[in-house]
Amino acid sequence: MENSPRRTLTKHGTLLRRFGLRLEILKLEVLARHVAMEKQSNTKVRLRKLADKLATDAEPGLTTTQLLLTNHDLKPVEAERRQWGPWNFVAFWIADSFNINTWMISSSMIVAGLSWWQSWLCVWIGYTIAACFVCLSGRIGAMYHIGFPVVSRASFGIWGSLWPVFNRAAMACVWYGVQAYIGGHCVYLMIRSIWKSWDRDMIPNTFSDGSGTTSADYASFFIFWLCSLPAIWFPVHKVRHLFTIKSYFVPPAGLALFIWAVVRAGGVGPIVKQPASIQGSDLAWEFIKGVMSSIANFATLIVNDPDFSRFARKPNDALWSQLFAIPCGFAVTSFIGIIVSSSSTVIYGGDAIWDPLDLLENFINDGNSGERFGVFVIALAFALAQLGTNIAANSVSAGTDMTALMPRFLNIRRGGYICAAVGLAMCPYNLLTDSNKFTTYLSAYSVFLSSIAGVMMGDYYFVRKGYLEVKELYDARKEGPYYFNFGIHWRGYVAYIAGILINVVGFAGEIGVEVPIGATYIYNLNFFCGFIVASGVYWLLCKIWPIPATSDKWCEVGGEIDDLHVAYNAENGSEGYMESETVSPEKKAADERV
Repeated sequence: MENSPRRTLTKHGTLLRRFGLRLEILKLEVLARHVAMEKQSNTKVRLRKLADKLATDAEPGLTTTQLLLTNHDLKPVEAERRQWGPWNFVAFWIADSFNINTWMISSSMIVAGLSWWQSWLCVWIGYTIAACFVCLSGRIGAMYHIGFPVVSRASFGIWGSLWPVFNRAAMACVWYGVQAYIGGHCVYLMIRSIWKSWDRDMIPNTFSDGSGTTSADYASFFIFWLCSLPAIWFPVHKVRHLFTIKSYFVPPAGLALFIWAVVRAGGVGPIVKQPASIQGSDLAWEFIKGVMSSIANFATLIVNDPDFSRFARKPNDALWSQLFAIPCGFAVTSFIGIIVSSSSTVIYGGDAIWDPLDLLENFINDGNSGERFGVFVIALAFALAQLGTNIAANSVSAGTDMTALMPRFLNIRRGGYICAAVGLAMCPYNLLTDSNKFTTYLSAYSVFLSSIAGVMMGDYYFVRKGYLEVKELYDARKEGPYYFNFGIHWRGYVAYIAGILINVVGFAGEIGVEVPIGATYIYNLNFFCGFIVASGVYWLLCKIWPIPATSDKWCEVGGEIDDLHVAYNAENGSEGYMESETVSPEKKAADERV
């Protein structure tokens, strides 16, 4: 009994010690949890700061949803950046026409069996038609100062436009790689004209025989790709100076090669006397395919011309200049390519050399030091031509499209560098192994873009009659005129798929599957079929199920709006124009009329 209080105290002491130990453990757990939460909070803060640093410039006052739809490069171009006059567009197209890709397309018609004049006639017809399409799409950008990704929202929906934009961006990346690889061939010629030991047959090859390239060719490709990166840095409204320089330097080099080839062939006489190697219906269909190849070469630029025309000082600056410069510039370049390709059969015999760079390589093999210097200068000019074409047709286009895919973190410059990275990672040399594969890819490419162009132009010219509510193209409110169903315009997609389906069977026949001859004939007219079917189906669906924000009469109101901001102020909420936006009485009257 005497020991019971002591036992009790001992028991209580043990309990207290255990309680104290548990309390200490609990304190440690709380402290560890606090430290973990603090670390997590610090990590979130750091990530938030990093995201803020990576975020692109955007107009203040945008909603969270609007931040997914716009940034500085996507919003309508303000007056200060509208610096492209008519002569800038002329220089742009003259510079763009002098590239190896144009030579290859025209020369491949000679390989297919056409005579020189038949090939040239294909070029005139094809590029004249392409110029009309370019002016039609460019009109939208020049009037409302918005690019292709924003224009497509009116016809495919606010969110539905992402697929056509992604499709165009992916194709631009592929083309960037193709054009860069051709530019790499120019670099190969420049190096070999100095050191003849730079020879693909002498340098150890680490690529397989069926890869379509060699170590020397790929190294030259990488050099060109690397030297192209600084040009992507410049903004679009300033890059016009590159095309001006190119338009002065490249055409004389092309003319020099023309004269050189004609002299070595013994004059133009032996060249122009060569008849077509095919006759009858085969000749007729090859002629049609030649016209369509010329249009297909412009499929990308037809769709994305608003990306450049939106920088026009006024709409007409992007009209007549493009309408005449495109067929004239490309016809002259193609004529040089056709004659040079035809001259190769006289100089070396056998089949025509459809790639002018291969002809220059032959000039190196059998030329003296002076002739090799001439090859160096011409190859340098062609390398500059490829650079300008890649920036205009692919880098800027892909950058603009990627900006629409992730406007919070991508602008045209960053998108351009992503395009260059994809172009390096792909295998562009596989598309250039022979002329047949090259033209097949061109035709397949135009099938998808012709449907996009058909829906886009059918929407603007036939359904809306030139009327766009630009501000609504940057907002995803469910009651907005371009939201449609869940942000997707099903009429546009039905028309887009219809334009593709009309050519699917013919495309299967082009790659070797046995198909009815009628499908082949339709596919030979792939761009026209895709465009007409897509635009016609779209118009019909909009007639049966009308859409909002249209006009009964022709009503282009882009010229009536100055300093357009896309954010909505607090007073107006989701309605009306911002106070800083100047809207003329004509614009308000047009809205009321619509």
